[in-house]
Amino acid sequence: MNLSRVSHLQNLYRTDLATRPDQASCRPGFRLNYLESRVKILVLAGHHVRELLGYRECADVMRQALTDLARGQIQQPLRTVVKPRDAAGFMGLMPAYSPAGYGLKAICITPGNPAIGKDAHQGGVLLFAADTGEPLALVNASAVTEIRTAATSAVATDLLASPGAAELAIIGTGVQGRAHAHAIASTRPLTGIRLAGRDLARTSEVAAELAGQLSLRVTAHDDVAAAVDGAGIVVTATTSPRPVLRREWLSPGTHVNAVGSCVPADREIDTATMAEAAIFADSRESVSHEAGDFLLAQGEGVINPVRAELGELLTGTAPGRAGDDEITVFESLGLAAEDLAAASYLYEKASRLGAGTAADF
Repeated sequence: MNLSRVSHLQNLYRTDLATRPDQASCRPGFRLNYLESRVKILVLAGHHVRELLGYRECADVMRQALTDLARGQIQQPLRTVVKPRDAAGFMGLMPAYSPAGYGLKAICITPGNPAIGKDAHQGGVLLFAADTGEPLALVNASAVTEIRTAATSAVATDLLASPGAAELAIIGTGVQGRAHAHAIASTRPLTGIRLAGRDLARTSEVAAELAGQLSLRVTAHDDVAAAVDGAGIVVTATTSPRPVLRREWLSPGTHVNAVGSCVPADREIDTATMAEAAIFADSRESVSHEAGDFLLAQGEGVINPVRAELGELLTGTAPGRAGDDEITVFESLGLAAEDLAAASYLYEKASRLGAGTAADF
């Protein structure tokens, strides 16, 4: 996971030492600053990210990132959210540091985008060298968020779902709904996927598309209760501000990946589920500040603390599922550590394969 040194990437990153002071001084208006270097930054577009980072591959990167975070090898503050009054959406700023380098994701989340055919998540991940701080790469954040979010849920599913759980129900037909179908299908055997959405015609289209891509039975539903009935794994990936999943619909032993809600005022999971389930997180701090599922249930009197972070499960320092009938919920908020790990991995792989576009910076 460590970034290659400057000398190994001369085609992307170099300092111009050819100009002598006497030559430079003869050029009108030119002042040479020997503290500045000429840098090439590697730009990775969305299609580069998807070509270089498969879901199974990304799940392995996320396991390592969450393990490193639990061991204190990655540092990250809570994300900063900029939510202007009357704006169409909001911006999140997510910095992190590891020996691999510095990372900063700037992401704009605009809930109305899907209605005009655009991803709700738009932005970039900047990667900087650990030793000099110079920029190395700019990576499409929409693609990184799409893949690493679903891959992290796949890791949570492996850690928390019952070993025999093979029926997956997904609530939501957008980018994350589709990504989760791919990620979980690529990391565990499934017998089928139930897809639930508000528009049955659209849901049927997406279900047919996924069935062809995954060679799996994918059924379309406009009734969430029917979709989740008997499913051992459930994903909520919607933009709904109100619960789309209720406790009475869940079978004993179900594992839920709660993905869609990332602000304190919105929720996908009802209070009864949050009261009874074992709660797990990518970050306790994120859940206690950002997860509407958790905070709104807490406001209604539910005291059910996070049992463990995924990194603690991976390092064996906290317990996971307590029994076959226990309902587990993974509250996914998304971490800067995950973005840094994905960007670092992509930068190394792209540099090795000659992918992406190098630009003067």
